[in-house]
Amino acid sequence: MSDMKSLIVAALLGGIGLPAVASAQAMMEDTTERKQPLSVWGVQFEEFEYRYSDDDEELGAWNADFFYGTDALKVRWLSKGEYAIEEQAYEGLENQLVGQIPATTFFDAKAGIRFDTPEGPDRTYAVLGVTGLAPQWFEIDANLYVSEDGDTSAELDAEYELLLTNHWILAATLDAAAAFSEDHEIGVGKGLVSTEAGLRLRYDVVDRTFSPYVGVVHERKYGDTADLAEQEGGGTEDWYAVVGARLVF
Repeated sequence: MSDMKSLIVAALLGGIGLPAVASAQAMMEDTTERKQPLSVWGVQFEEFEYRYSDDDEELGAWNADFFYGTDALKVRWLSKGEYAIEEQAYEGLENQLVGQIPATTFFDAKAGIRFDTPEGPDRTYAVLGVTGLAPQWFEIDANLYVSEDGDTSAELDAEYELLLTNHWILAATLDAAAAFSEDHEIGVGKGLVSTEAGLRLRYDVVDRTFSPYVGVVHERKYGDTADLAEQEGGGTEDWYAVVGARLVF
């Protein structure tokens, strides 16, 4: 009789314990799955626009970001350029392929390679940079470049967005480039090379995925780079009226 009672007790305990163990195991597996980094991908055209200058020049311009990865590691293809509509030729075309990892709470570090098709011979650069959110909500992207010929340069891009309403946004941008060595074949002198400042007023139409805008852009070359441009018969300063859209997929 004692043996029978022991068997009954063991069966009851087993019936209670096995589901509990199974439930605990399922919770552990679910937690493990949630801890796995999620892969994300996307496409963003921060600028996709038509430009008309004060000397009647017409350009198509873009600044695009294609990315895939996780919070721990992203691969990004960054593309920007200007296309002269009347001449049907690129005034500048730049593509970067970089890997990006977190460096601090607000900044990521990135490294990769950049391919340029400027006015002149093509160029390839190694890229090392940081990107993120600075105090006062400035978006910063800073890069150091070293070409295959050993020429070094740097670029700083800054953007600030002022939320006027839930849909109207005023975006101010400043891009500055400097060179630490000359590269006369592509019209780059030592020192401050150029700046591009822009002011764009956009309206978010579809949940911030489609935002048409109008604005103005000012481009200027400096120092030896400006001298080289003038020697080639080019200008050193341009104002553009722009109309375009910010696109996110």
